[in-house]
Amino acid sequence: MKTIGAAKFKEQCLALMDQLDHEGLVITKRGKPVARLIRYENNCGHLIGSMKDEIEILGDIFSTGIRWEAEGDDWGANDDDQS
Repeated sequence: MKTIGAAKFKEQCLALMDQLDHEGLVITKRGKPVARLIRYENNCGHLIGSMKDEIEILGDIFSTGIRWEAEGDDWGANDDDQS
């Protein structure tokens, strides 16, 4: 993988972006890596709809499977007496 100092990258960034290979470019400051520039790949399109007809939903997906009832306010949060 190619490595370049931040100052040199700043001078040549547009040309370096045009020359990017699949490995990308590591940008360093004082000899230590601080960033990696990689080519953008728009490969999200294959994910959309890729599982169509592969998954079957059984039952109510919004239910917890436990029936419960809320019967009022046992702890007094809605009491009119604010004492």
